[in-house]
Formats: sequence, structure tokens, C-alpha cells
Amino acid sequence: MKVLLIGASGTIGKEIYAFLKNHHEVIRAGRNGSDIQVDITDEASIQQMYEQTGIIDAVINASGRAGFSPINELTPEKNEVGLNSKLKGQINLVLLGIPYVADGGSFTLTTGVMMDDPIPQGASAAMANGAVRSFVKASAIEMPRSIRINAVSPTVLEESFEKLGSYFRGFQPVPGKKVAQAYVKSLEGKQTGEHYEVYE
Repeated sequence: MKVLLIGASGTIGKEIYAFLKNHHEVIRAGRNGSDIQVDITDEASIQQMYEQTGIIDAVINASGRAGFSPINELTPEKNEVGLNSKLKGQINLVLLGIPYVADGGSFTLTTGVMMDDPIPQGASAAMANGAVRSFVKASAIEMPRSIRINAVSPTVLEESFEKLGSYFRGFQPVPGKKVAQAYVKSLEGKQTGEHYEVYE
């Protein structure tokens, strides 16, 4: 399959690419160090990316930012980070990408554990994650041309724990390779509207 992998240079993206590169034609996209540069917060950038790829079989998104902030310090401006990137960015990848995904193709988006297991300072990220999960479930029943859509929800990664572990006290981190397998399952399987949780 011809697969567009967005966020390919990130921690999860690198692991997904390692699984896919020998079995699929993978186009890597991201802010830098990729085949195609894209900013998912910019609709014009997303559109330009799809025009460069042409028709593809699948889109996997392993990118998307959201901020950490105590709720009493969470301003509308700080909240925009998650809204524009993790939420709107991912949804726009789908809305603008549908014409470029082949019949029977798929989208795989990314959410995260915080919407199910809240952490201090994680309300904004949880909001974006939960909205993406709802979008995936609702849009799956009316995607055209048998296109599938799923999401993967990882907990904190082993590779990121040194940096982010203070936010996830008491959580069991998982290796990026295990998380990447959920994206492979979404890509190569037949399910749609699913939310693959990798929490342990």
C-alpha cells in the first residue's frame, strides 16, 4: 500500500516507519526531516501535502501537540494549542484527505490516555483527545467509498518517560514499538470506528 505517515520523525512515527518500510511504500511527512513538509495546523499546508502525494491508500497521523497547564492557569490562548493541532489539525487531515484516499483506504489518528485516566494539568489535552475519539466513532458510519477510520490511544512512552514522567506519576510506560503495532493493526486490518488503547 501507499501510506502517508505524518509525524514520521517523532518518537512514535519512527517506530511505525520501522514496521511499515519493508512492506509498504511509505511517504513521510512532518515539520522537518521528511519527504514532504507539512504543518497540520495550516489548512493550506495540508492541502498542498495531499496535492504532492496524489492518491494514496492510507493516512497515519502520529503528530499533534497539546499543552499542559493547571486548570486555573489554562487561558483560551493556551487552550488553542490543543484545539489547533491535536483536534482541528487531525480532523482537517481527514476532511481534506478524503478525496485523496483510495476506495477501501483508511485514516488512523492519535489520541491519548489522559482522556480516560486524567492527570493534573492535562485537561486541555484530554479535551482534544476525547473530541478526536468521538469524531472517529461518528464519522466511521458515513465515510465514503468504504474508507475506514480508527484512532490509537497510547499511554506515556518509555522513550518519553524521562522528559514527561513527572506528569504521569504512577503510570506504567509502554515501549514505542508496542504502540506502533496498534497503528499497523489499524492500517492492515478491516475494522473501522475503533479506538485502539495501548495503556499497558
